[in-house]
Formats: sequence, structure tokens, C-alpha cells
Amino acid sequence: QVQLVESGGGLVQAGGSLRLSCVASGRTFSRYAMGWFRQAPGKEREFAAATSASGGSTYYADSVKGRFTISRDNAKNTVYLQMNSLKPEDTAIYYCAGSNSPSSLLTYAYWGQGTQVTVSS
Repeated sequence: QVQLVESGGGLVQAGGSLRLSCVASGRTFSRYAMGWFRQAPGKEREFAAATSASGGSTYYADSVKGRFTISRDNAKNTVYLQMNSLKPEDTAIYYCAGSNSPSSLLTYAYWGQGTQVTVSS
């Protein structure tokens, strides 16, 4: 059974930084693309960032490009989201997601429970 467990969320002032982590278990982590999504109050879940299985390809939503960095450590079965220059509009629950493909960055089969990120102005 695939499990994804996020951590690292919290309350931060605008302009600050946070790093989210997601530890995966239940399958060979290094074979699959991973992503981060977010859902703000009253809004639909939206894509934020993704990385291919090797980490060699990354993809970002325009809203986070240049501020967020996705990375992965396949030896630790962990994917990270480094978030810098945070804005109040980044406030959301952030979800880790696992693809069933090494290179498909937009379709995901597995989801974590989410971690809350709140950015105060």
C-alpha cells in the first residue's frame, strides 16, 4: 500500500520561507514522478510543482515559478518543496502526490493527507 506523509507546514510571515517534506512508502520511490498540489479555502485544488522520477525534469505553475523549488532524494524516499518569498495567497493545504509513471508530471494516483501552510501579511 502506497503511503505519502507530508510535514513542514506552519505559519510564516509574508516574505518568509518554509520547506515541505513528503516521505513515501509502499513502492519503489525512484521509479515514479512526484508532485505538489495545493488547495486554498473555497478554491479547487491546483497544481504547484512536479519532478520526474530521476529528478532531472521539473515543472512549475506560473504562480510559484521562481519562488518554489521541488527536489527529491531517492535514497530517502522523500520529495521536498522549498518555498521562498511566500505571499498571503500561498496560504493553502499542500498535498504531496505520486504518479504511476516516471515522466508524467500531471496525472497522479496517490495522495498524502496534506499539510497546512499559512502566510500572514
